[in-house]
Amino acid sequence: MAQQRSISEEMANEGYDLRFADTARSIRLERAALEKAVNKADEAICHAYIALTYRRLLNLDSFSLHANVAYSLAEQGKSNRAKAYTSWTMGVLKTYIEDNESAITYLLKAYDLFSQSKDYDQCAKIGADISYLFFPASPVKVRKYANEALDYAMKAGDAESLLHARLAVGGYMRDEMPGNDTQRWKSVLDFLISTVVLAEKDSAKIVSKSNIGVAYINLADVIYAGPPPIDESEFLSNLNKANTIAKRYGLKNIYRNSIGLKGQYFMRKGDFHTAEKLFKEGIAYQATIPYKDNYLMSSFYNSLKELAIRQGDYKAYFGYDTFYTKYNQLRTEESTQKMLQYADARFESEKKLTRIRQLEDDYKLQQKNKFLGYGIAGILFIGLVFMYRSYYFRQRYYQNREDFLRQEQLNTALKMELMEKETMENLAKRLSLERRLLGSQMDPHFIFNALGNIQSMILQKETGPAVSYLGKFAKLTREVLEHSRMESISLEDEIITLRHYIELQQLRLNNSFTYRIECNEEVDRSTLIPPLLIQPFVENAVEHGLKPVMYKAEGVLIIHFKEDSEQQYLICTVTDNGIGLAASKQRKTVNDTHRSMSTIITGERLALMQQGHPDAGFEISDRTDGSGCIVKLRIPIN
Repeated sequence: MAQQRSISEEMANEGYDLRFADTARSIRLERAALEKAVNKADEAICHAYIALTYRRLLNLDSFSLHANVAYSLAEQGKSNRAKAYTSWTMGVLKTYIEDNESAITYLLKAYDLFSQSKDYDQCAKIGADISYLFFPASPVKVRKYANEALDYAMKAGDAESLLHARLAVGGYMRDEMPGNDTQRWKSVLDFLISTVVLAEKDSAKIVSKSNIGVAYINLADVIYAGPPPIDESEFLSNLNKANTIAKRYGLKNIYRNSIGLKGQYFMRKGDFHTAEKLFKEGIAYQATIPYKDNYLMSSFYNSLKELAIRQGDYKAYFGYDTFYTKYNQLRTEESTQKMLQYADARFESEKKLTRIRQLEDDYKLQQKNKFLGYGIAGILFIGLVFMYRSYYFRQRYYQNREDFLRQEQLNTALKMELMEKETMENLAKRLSLERRLLGSQMDPHFIFNALGNIQSMILQKETGPAVSYLGKFAKLTREVLEHSRMESISLEDEIITLRHYIELQQLRLNNSFTYRIECNEEVDRSTLIPPLLIQPFVENAVEHGLKPVMYKAEGVLIIHFKEDSEQQYLICTVTDNGIGLAASKQRKTVNDTHRSMSTIITGERLALMQQGHPDAGFEISDRTDGSGCIVKLRIPIN
C-alpha cells in the first residue's frame, strides 16, 4: 500500500493536476497548500510541486529556486517520501538544463524511494523518464526501465502513468523496428493503436495532455514508416487529432511534429501544393500567437525551401531562404542564450547544494559537540562501574584462570590433531585423484590409433602430414603431462590443449567432423581453472556422439565459454550433433571403461570443489531437437 498523503500534499497534488488546464489556479492552490504544511516534509513536497509547475511554464529561475529549497528541506528531515519527491524534482531540473548524468542519479534515487513506499504510479512515470535519458547510449537500460515502468503502471491502475509507460515502451519498440520486417512493424503498430485507444478512453483522467498528443504522433509515424500503400485516412486522422491538442494547450513540439510529418507525407506523395499550404498555414498560425517559436519557423521555411527546389521555383527559394536565415539566426542566438542560462543554472544549483551540505555538516558537528559532554560523563560513570566490577570479580577470575588455561590447552591440542588428520586425508584423496586423473587423460585406444595413423602415413611416404601429425601428438602428450602436475592453468592453455586434442581426433577420423571453440566477450582467457577438466567430455562427445555418424553426416562439435560473474563461475558447454544420449548408452561396451572413468574422476574433482562452491558440477542432457548431447560444466573461478 502507498503511504497516506497529508492534507497539504493532497491540495498541492490537486493544483499540480491543473497545470495544463489553468496554470494560474494551479500555482495558487500549490501556494495555499504550502501555507497549510505542518512540517518540513510537507513543505518540501509542496515546493517540489510548485517547481514542477514552473517547469511547465518554462520559468527556469522559479523552477530552480523551488527545486533547491525543496531538496534542502527534505535533506534536513528523515521523511523518505519527501526525499523521493524532491529527488524526482531535482532530476527533472537536471534534465531541463541538460545535465543528464546528474539527472539519472537523482531520478534513480527517487525511483528507489518510491518503489520502497509502493507509490507505483510515480515509479511508472520516473522509470519511463529514466529510459529516455539512457537513449541512445544504452539500449539495454532503455528497455529495462521502460518495461519496469509498464509493470508498475499496471500495478497502479492509473491511466496517466499507464500512458506514460506505454509511450516509453512504444518508443524503444519503434527505435528497434527493422526497416523491412513487416511482422515487427505490425506488432509495433498494434501496440501503439492500443495505446491511442487507452488515451482516448481515459482522456478525462489524463492530466498530461502532451502525452496524448505524443501517442497520436507516434502512431502516425509508425503508419508512415510502414509498407506502402499506407492508410492515408488513419495517418492524417491521428495527425489532425495531435494538431488539435497542440493548439488547445499550446504544445509547440506536438504542433511542429504534426505539421512536419504531414508535410513530409505530401512531399513524398508528390502533392507539393498541399505540402506548401500546410507549411504556410503553420507559419500563419505562429503569427497569431504572442511568442514565435524560432525553431519552428526556421523548420517550416526550410521545408518550403526544399519544396521550391523540387518545383524548380528558385525565386521562391530565395525568398524562403531569406526568412529561413533570419529565423535560424534567431534560433541560434536563442539556443546560445539557453545554453548560457542552463550553464549558469547548473553552477548555481551545484553552489546551493554545496552550501546545503556545508550547513548540514556544521549542524552535525554541533550535535556531536553537544553530546560530547554527555558522552564523557557517561564514559566516566561506566569506568567507575567497570572498576568496581573488576575488583569484585578479580579474585574469582584468578581462581578460575588456571583451570581455564588448562582446558584451553587441551582444546587446542585436540583441534590440532583433528586438523592434521583432516589435512592428511584431503592430501591423500587429492594425490590419489591426481594419479587416477593422469592415467585417465590419454585413452590407450586413442594413442594406439594415433601411432598407427602415423605409421601408415610414413609407409605411404606422406612425410609432411606424418611429421605434422607426430608434432601435434607430441605437443598434446607434453601438455597433458605438464598440466596434470599443476594446481591450475589459464583458460587459454586449456583451449590450446583442447585444440591439439580435437585436431588429432579429426585426423584420426578422416576429418569427419568440424569444431568451434567460442568465448563470450566478458570471459577473461587468463582466468585460472583446474587442468584437464574439459577434455574427458570432449572425448565422450567425439567417441560416443560423432564417431557413430561419421559415414552418415558431417559432425559438428561446439565448445562455448561464458562467465557468471555474479556467482564467480565459468560455464562451459560441450555440444555435438551425434547420435544422442540414449543411443550412446545402448552402444557402450566394456572397452568404454576408460572414458566412463574419466567422466567419473572429473565428477569427483568437481565434487571436491563443492566445499567452497556448492554449485560446481556438470549436467549431461539431450539437445531439444533430438540430435546430439549438451554437457554443461560449472567451474569455480576466483
